[in-house]
Amino acid sequence: MVTENRGSTGKEVFARRESRVRSYSRKYEIVFEEARGTLVWDADGREYMDFLAGAGSLNYGHNDPDMAEALVAHIRRGGIAQGLDLFTRPKMEFLETFEGLVLEPRSMDYRIHFTGPTGTNAVEAALKLARKATGRRNVIAFTNGFHGVSQGALAATGNRDHRMGGATVSLPDVTRLPYDGYLGGSVDTSELLERVLSDPSSGVDAPAAILLETVQGEGGLNVASRPWLRRVAAIAKANGALLIVDDIQAGVGRTGSFFSFEGMGVTPDLVTLSKSISGFGLPMSLLLIKPEFDVWKPGEHNGTFRGNAHAFVTARVALEKFWGDRSFQHEIERSSALVGERLARIARLVPGATVKGRGMMQGIDVRDGDVAAEICRRSAQRRLIIESAGPKDEVIKILAPLTTSEQILNRGLDILEESAAAGLHAVA
Repeated sequence: MVTENRGSTGKEVFARRESRVRSYSRKYEIVFEEARGTLVWDADGREYMDFLAGAGSLNYGHNDPDMAEALVAHIRRGGIAQGLDLFTRPKMEFLETFEGLVLEPRSMDYRIHFTGPTGTNAVEAALKLARKATGRRNVIAFTNGFHGVSQGALAATGNRDHRMGGATVSLPDVTRLPYDGYLGGSVDTSELLERVLSDPSSGVDAPAAILLETVQGEGGLNVASRPWLRRVAAIAKANGALLIVDDIQAGVGRTGSFFSFEGMGVTPDLVTLSKSISGFGLPMSLLLIKPEFDVWKPGEHNGTFRGNAHAFVTARVALEKFWGDRSFQHEIERSSALVGERLARIARLVPGATVKGRGMMQGIDVRDGDVAAEICRRSAQRRLIIESAGPKDEVIKILAPLTTSEQILNRGLDILEESAAAGLHAVA
């Protein structure tokens, strides 16, 4: 029981007790209390538009009523909450739904490994499995890639600030090569990948896996082209390496289709999913494995919280509600077109700015981290929550829920446009 408040008037407790590692709350020193769809309210009842959406973990918005109803009903009837990897009805129903609505319509055959609850857990499992399946240690990753901050995933992450968290430990067995477009539009960086893997004197060991995002979220919304991705997949196969697509942020509809690589002519050997797979912001993470690479021994890669039945309940409802036909995908396409058109107009306000990304994972590269920070700060003053990304935080990133109405999208983008005009003047 708390017997005294030590003079606290509210959010002072965060400064007093929470670790210095916190980050988002340094930009938004607001105590949030309620949320619905794309809107959130602070403790004083002020309304904000959320174009951050839990860093892409709320693709269906906050507190979807159908998911909430199913979850509350499950809890009230005493439904199991934690099941390790035991058979449970919520997991069975999720697997049946994922099979019927995601895998079978796309003619995909994957085993599903429930890893620990976060995206980095899925990446760790993917790297570990690829190394076990091939008997190799090296992994090819790419510039500006972000795959998590646990040790193995951090080794494959490119950003220096994130990697400094591992300064006291070794981050081995990863070779980093340039992503598509990193050396300019005239250079096909997949040729370099093929060259170093085919040259026995390149110094690059034969890889267990090639790990990539089709759209680099934290790396600045860099997009892999279809030809580049197809060539990388072919190179992986020719060299006996597994192709791992990290779809943790770009998947579950964020780039338009359920998987970001649909229509690209590739079928990865391993796919990581997390963030919005639960549909409700609940911790849940999956590794999809082609059957021939499911070489785990029982219990060889486990975790206590891989059986979050509450997440299975909401994930099933999300799939049934949004992926039973193509209507939701068509809605995403319409919203994506609107966002792209509005961002292009806003980019014209900032000399040299460009629109980057794909689907509902788009943003504006303003080429200057200070300019981006000022625009985000002014947007926050107008109660729009957004973030920046890229190696110097120079890309203003829009991650509005996929369910955001046209009216709210335009309201939020109006604020961004006003903030861009004012912010550019302020830092000039």
